[in-house]
Amino acid sequence: MESKKVSVVTGGAGFIGSHLCDALLGLGHKVIAVDNLVTGLEKNIEAAKTDPNFSFIKHDIIQSAPELTGNVDFVFNFASPASPEDFIKLAEEIALVNSVGTIHMLGLAKGKNARYLEASTSEVYGDPKEHPQKETYFGNVNPNGVRACYDESKRFAEAMTMVYVRKYNLDARIIRIFNTYGPRMRNDDGRVVSNFINQALEGKPLTVYGDGMQTRSFCFVSDLVAGILKVMFADNAKGEVFNLGNPDEYKVGDFANKIKTLTGSSSEITSGPLPEDDPTQRKPDISKIQTQLGWKPTVSVDEGLKKTIEYYKR
Repeated sequence: MESKKVSVVTGGAGFIGSHLCDALLGLGHKVIAVDNLVTGLEKNIEAAKTDPNFSFIKHDIIQSAPELTGNVDFVFNFASPASPEDFIKLAEEIALVNSVGTIHMLGLAKGKNARYLEASTSEVYGDPKEHPQKETYFGNVNPNGVRACYDESKRFAEAMTMVYVRKYNLDARIIRIFNTYGPRMRNDDGRVVSNFINQALEGKPLTVYGDGMQTRSFCFVSDLVAGILKVMFADNAKGEVFNLGNPDEYKVGDFANKIKTLTGSSSEITSGPLPEDDPTQRKPDISKIQTQLGWKPTVSVDEGLKKTIEYYKR
């Protein structure tokens, strides 16, 4: 009988990481989730813990790679706080986990001869001058602004991943994740979806930063996870970079109204100052992954928001 594939997921107790663990267990993998629980939550992996193929290691990859005996087939590196609130509170940790932590995980993948996936971000494009953003765009990033701890460390993580591809022939690939939402998003993560839903459910004013004309594209988490798996399991994706997100673009002001309607809230909509280096436009060009791997999102924003609202109500 063929032995089970072994997947390591750093950031495994996080929002996206925990959904990824569930999907891998569903595919019959043995899953080792690694998380230091700085922003990850053990409740996100409560269901996974009942599966005998799942194990959890509380560990900080800034210190070292986790010590693992036995073989590892796949390493998914998702270990980084990623919300705007964290860019202030956890700036040093973010910079280190995406630099030193990434090097540790690349070393683990190399040592185990495992396939590696680096979870990068649309933030590597900064406040883009190109719209929508293609993988070939180099970005417009402020290297010493408040978001630089995340933007620049993710750019470094991508660079380091490619060093391992070229120097050690590591079978690695990179994804750039655009705005993703769904159940298990932290209440306090300061992102558009969680902010608006919680404000609406609590009857508080919905705070739109700036004039509300800036745009975002929102991908439901199940669609994103399906894309992650496509990229990792594609045999022809070594050294490739793929955007992952939903190209449907919404003005933030319109999005606030949509959430107000879906929650049946009577909250008013107010405005606040635009945060520093906040991108004015964010929309992925996903033609590369569509053409090469046949992935595109299928969950509509209304359908995804209803599921997310139900989660927050609980």
